[in-house]
Order: sequence, then C-alpha cells, then structure tokens
Amino acid sequence: QVQLVESGGGLVKTGGSLRLSCAAAGRTFTNYVMGWFRQAPGKEREFVAAIRWSGGTTYYADSVKGRFTISTDNAKNTVYLQMNSLKPEDTAVYYCAANFGLHIATMPNVYDYWGQGTQVTVSS
Repeated sequence: QVQLVESGGGLVKTGGSLRLSCAAAGRTFTNYVMGWFRQAPGKEREFVAAIRWSGGTTYYADSVKGRFTISTDNAKNTVYLQMNSLKPEDTAVYYCAANFGLHIATMPNVYDYWGQGTQVTVSS
C-alpha cells in the first residue's frame, strides 16, 4: 500500500523559506514521477513542481521557477520542496503526489497517489 506523508508546512513571513518533505513508502519509486501541487481556498489544485525519481529531471510551474527547488533523497525515500522568497500568493495546502511512468505531468488527475497535504501560510 502506497503512503505519502507530507510535513514541514507552517507560517512564515514574506521573503522567508520553508522546506516541505514527503516520505514515500509502500513500493519502489524508481519508475515514478513525484509531484508537488497546491490548493488555495476557493481555487483549483495547481501544479507546482515535479521530478523523475530516476534521473532527477525536474519541471516547475512558471510561478515558482527560480524560487522553489524539488529534490529527492533515495536513501530516505523522501521528496523535498525547498521554498525560498515566499510570497502571500504561495499560501495554500501543499500536496505530494506520485505518478507511475516517466512522463512529467502537470494535471493532477494523472497522478495515482496523494498525501494528506500540509498547510503553508505566508503572511505579508
């Protein structure tokens, strides 16, 4: 049974940083793409970043490019999202997701597994 557990959310001021973690368990994720999505109140879930577990190819939404970095730690089976220069518009619940295959998808309905989410709030 696949489990994705996010952590690291919290309250931070504009310009601050947070690092989100997603601990993955239940299978070998070598042939998976891991993604981070976010959903603000009243808005649809949107793509933030993704990484191919094997090879490390990354892809980012334009809104976070240059500020966020996605990475993996194979030994810990964990995916990270380092978020710098945070803005109030980054406030949302952040979700980790896993998609079997090598294609980096940005549509949430493509992803097979999801975590429970972690709240990130950026104050102005």
